[in-house]
Amino acid sequence: MTTILVTGGTGTLGRLVAERLRAGGHEVRVLSRHSEPYAVDLRAGGAALDAAVAGVDTIVHCASAQKGDEQAAQNLIRAARGAGVRHLVYVSIVGVDEVPFPYYRSKLAVERLVEESGIGWTVLRATQFHDLLIMMFQGLSKLPVMFLPAGVRDQPVEVAEVADRLVELATAAPAGRVEDLGGPEAQPLESFARAYLKASGRRRAVVNVPLWGAAYRGFRSGGHLAPLRAVGKGSFEEYLARRFGGGRVQAGSGRSGV
Repeated sequence: MTTILVTGGTGTLGRLVAERLRAGGHEVRVLSRHSEPYAVDLRAGGAALDAAVAGVDTIVHCASAQKGDEQAAQNLIRAARGAGVRHLVYVSIVGVDEVPFPYYRSKLAVERLVEESGIGWTVLRATQFHDLLIMMFQGLSKLPVMFLPAGVRDQPVEVAEVADRLVELATAAPAGRVEDLGGPEAQPLESFARAYLKASGRRRAVVNVPLWGAAYRGFRSGGHLAPLRAVGKGSFEEYLARRFGGGRVQAGSGRSGV
């Protein structure tokens, strides 16, 4: 059994990774900004980070934010090298090298830092989690009309399946860039939105709006999808049923509005 540090260990993904590692008998340290005894802001680094990684064999880097990820990764790698960490596992996103979206560019930059760290490394790219679609739809449905980017599909994956895969990787030897993990199927964003509206009991008109820019073109062309790696089992409809209750909801069946 090994000592494993999980960054972002109180988040949606990191919490599940930590739970599964503990269930497997590993000593787990959870690092997050507000979780003692390893309350560390990775963007600041410093002595608290050095103490958190001391004696650690493997780091699973799940922490992420809209800004500061590159600085956080640099600090983490510096501390990991000083502590003699043998394996650094990083979870990234499918399409970071295909879609010129600012957050994706940052994730790609972190991938490169990990690869060049001098530490044994593994990088797993996954498609977006079901939770992220829900957060997006909740925001978009605040108006009477839900506006969606026209022509965009998505391929959400069950976060627990990503956690399971990360645990497999963290407890094995460094493997470099491993095969992507995609959800079971890619569908138009509108289909997922209508399924969400039906499951949550909201009535909204749904309107697809053409957008512009390189990032939109990247999403529209499917750069963020992994059609050849649709290995996930848990569907968006099953996730909705768990979250909102009730029976099975078919994507696209909630024909509310336009």
